[in-house]
Amino acid sequence: MVSQPAELTVGQLSARSGAAVSTLHFYEARGLIHSRRTSGNQRRYSRDTLRRVAFVRAAQRVGMPLKDIAAALAELPDGRVPTRGDWARLSATWRSALSDRIARLERLRDNLDDCIGCGCLSLDRCALANPDDFMASYGPGASRL
Repeated sequence: MVSQPAELTVGQLSARSGAAVSTLHFYEARGLIHSRRTSGNQRRYSRDTLRRVAFVRAAQRVGMPLKDIAAALAELPDGRVPTRGDWARLSATWRSALSDRIARLERLRDNLDDCIGCGCLSLDRCALANPDDFMASYGPGASRL
């Protein structure tokens, strides 16, 4: 049986997680994952970072912004990876945000369907190109500096 290394290089973490090295660096810069530096200034990640990366990627796939993912990970005790229970709790809290996002996307899709073939894209009337524009009543052009 081959023993697993206690720590992973960024290349190993990338290969195992499926995330590009640049993505892992980005996650680290945003505080989503952490590494230690060797005496040669190389990154080393603990093996539990694999689960954190999987958690981040799964949350991104369902449309959660990184700031919300970071806030969720910050709720976990230091050094602990998200468990199945953590995911269930967090996904339940994210459900309403996702439902709101779905409703906004459906409205966008419906407005887009109305505009196809219209060709107007009128800046003073079009709900797609100019949603909720209260300045339109002041006339065309720049009204404020």
